[in-house]
Amino acid sequence: MQDFPNGAEATVAILVDCDNVPPEILPYALRVAAQFGRVALRRGYGNHATLANRWQEALVRQAFTPHLQYQYASGKNTADIALALDALEAMFDHRADTFCLVTSDSDFAYLCRKLRERGSRVCIVGEAKTPQALRNASDQFFEWTVSESDPDTTTDTAEKAPARKEPATKAKSKKADQSKEAAKEPVKETAKDANKQPVKHRPRFVVEAVSLLTSESSEGKVGLGALGQYLKRTDPAFSPKTFGHSGLLDMVKTYDLLELKQEPDSGWYVALADQKGS
Repeated sequence: MQDFPNGAEATVAILVDCDNVPPEILPYALRVAAQFGRVALRRGYGNHATLANRWQEALVRQAFTPHLQYQYASGKNTADIALALDALEAMFDHRADTFCLVTSDSDFAYLCRKLRERGSRVCIVGEAKTPQALRNASDQFFEWTVSESDPDTTTDTAEKAPARKEPATKAKSKKADQSKEAAKEPVKETAKDANKQPVKHRPRFVVEAVSLLTSESSEGKVGLGALGQYLKRTDPAFSPKTFGHSGLLDMVKTYDLLELKQEPDSGWYVALADQKGS
């Protein structure tokens, strides 16, 4: 993650060419942008047909500001010009110093070069069809595929009990007995439930976050605090308690694919199990 000498975070602008990419790319773009700093600007550009149909739900759900641009003449893409002008304005106004352009359109290659000439960092999130002219004009290119259309929130549990099927008649009889017992002893059953330990889940997106944050690190590790900040950027509602853990340290300890290491005077670091930090 990019930091400045005075300790301030980098400010990131995500500008999406909605006429050029599908809405399924948005969650991946947000995860990519969050590693560079605080995402302050979220904007989606497109014509009426694009924003009102395919993109409306995605932009609303991810808190993006839609920028509707009418086409004044057939074949003219005014949305591209609006995106480019807003990017330059945000740079000159110092509202953003890192730009994440979500597009596969090589017409934005010149915009990338101008932003970089002025000292801004530029990353591109695009599809496999993205031309080399646009890839090479950015500081970093991230290729999106359909398999990465949504954050993988698949969770594992620390304890898994084998499920055993019972005959239908036996299951019905057992269910009726349980209902009778519950009616007789409601207080006892409530107390029993209260004493149950919360199930600890291991969402897969934590492993994906560590993989992304350590991919550009020569040491192959990321600080536990930096990991927590990144997870909060991608989902402001993120909390280890939601998954049954007392804190992020307790949560990371449950992963077989992650390795924790405490260094003197530096705190805790996290790395992929097969890429140990030095």
